[in-house]
Amino acid sequence: MRPLPQWSTVAIAPPSNAVTATLHWHGDSADVTKDHTVASLMPLVIATSLDAGKRPLLEYRDRATGKLLGALHLAYAGSIAIDTRSLTLYHVAAGEHHCLGWPRRPWNAWLQNRQMQKHRAPHHLAMESAAVQQLMIAYLCPRPVILVSVDVPGHRNIFPMDLIGPLERSGFFSLALRSTNISQPVMREARRVALSNIPSDMKDTVYKLAEHHKLPLNDWKSLPFPVCPSREFGIPTVASALRVQELDIVHSQEIGSHMFFLGRIASEESLTQGTQLHHTPGFYQAYRRRVDMPFMEI
Repeated sequence: MRPLPQWSTVAIAPPSNAVTATLHWHGDSADVTKDHTVASLMPLVIATSLDAGKRPLLEYRDRATGKLLGALHLAYAGSIAIDTRSLTLYHVAAGEHHCLGWPRRPWNAWLQNRQMQKHRAPHHLAMESAAVQQLMIAYLCPRPVILVSVDVPGHRNIFPMDLIGPLERSGFFSLALRSTNISQPVMREARRVALSNIPSDMKDTVYKLAEHHKLPLNDWKSLPFPVCPSREFGIPTVASALRVQELDIVHSQEIGSHMFFLGRIASEESLTQGTQLHHTPGFYQAYRRRVDMPFMEI
């Protein structure tokens, strides 16, 4: 048997509510579906507005069937204080999913891990196989793909991200950007970006823009789609976006392999309806196929 794809690229009408995430600790629990995010990949770190003690458990369940899809075992790693608000950081210590039955689940993981090791370039900065399996569990809540626009004198850029999300209780919105991204120092200084929520039919165009994690954009007119200025900041955004949000960055700090940005939404415009590009693990899509409710793949 061949392994399932690690990731499924799917079209979901926002807001995605297929999966609920619940944090458990010391007999307490809280819904964190809209209040947890990935803050770093190496090491794999989860951020949330809640202080759930030293070793909480993060569970993911399918909303329609109630099935426990997977869980991450977390270990306290620190906190971030901003004004009167605080966030808690957790290392991912272990994880397991239940989207596939026995013996396919361990066999699929073994095949995927072997494939990752086989294609791992020597001396290349890459996640360990076990951490990738844990990351896929974190993506059980399908993650939307956005385009981030940066525009200051002498520097302009636009690139895709999916390590994003609201931290509802604290009122922050987060972006975890690899520290090697060419625009991250500019973002730290400018403290303003615009986010375009992308229609699913723009997948190929969006993926091509990944090259701008390393190379700045020369000219907005060179893009293969029209842009228009965001409402408050005047930053060029995708004219055909489903929604545009402007983000005031209030805090940034390096966490492992990533620069973790926290901001507040300065403006939000819903422009049109449609399905948005999302990423979710292949084993979750396989589960949804088995219960006759697969996401639309693109």
